[in-house]
Amino acid sequence: MIREEITEDIPEIFEINEATFGRSEEAILVDRLRAKKAVLHSLVAVQDRRLVGHALFSPILIHGHNGVVKVVAALGPVAVLPSYQKQGIGGELINTGIEMCREAGYQAIIVLGHPDYYPRFGFQSAAPFGISSTYDVPDDAFMVLVLDPDALNELKGVAHYHPEFDGV
Repeated sequence: MIREEITEDIPEIFEINEATFGRSEEAILVDRLRAKKAVLHSLVAVQDRRLVGHALFSPILIHGHNGVVKVVAALGPVAVLPSYQKQGIGGELINTGIEMCREAGYQAIIVLGHPDYYPRFGFQSAAPFGISSTYDVPDDAFMVLVLDPDALNELKGVAHYHPEFDGV
C-alpha cells in the first residue's frame, strides 16, 4: 500500500533512507526539507504492516532564460529497505507520486538519478529540453519527465534545488 506519510512514520522514514543509502545524509535531507515545509509529497510503502519504502517529491525552481521562474517537482530521494528491493516497491512509489504531481498540475518532474533506472518511468535527459542543473552532474543522470508538453518552452532554463540539497 502506498500512502502519504504521517507524523508517526518519521523515525522509520529516517531508518529506511539510512539503510538504503548506507549513510545518513539523505535521511537528514528529508528531515530538513520537511522542517522547511519544502515537501510536495512524502510517500511511504507499507508491506506486512511495516514501512518498507519512501519517496519524496519537493519543489524545484527553474529559472528560465526569459526571466520567468517556474516551480516544478523534484523526485528524490527514493529509498526501499534492502531486503525489500527488486520487488517493484520503488516503482510503485514513483508512479504514485508522478500521478499525484500530474493531478496537482505540475508541468514537469526533475530527477537526478541512475540513467538506467528512471527512463522506465518516462524520464529523459533534461539537456535536450533546454534544462540544466546548478550542480555539475552528467547529462544522462539529470532527467526530466514532462507532464505538460505545452509548457516546454516555459521550462527552458536552470533548475535550482532547495538549498537543503547542497549538503548531500
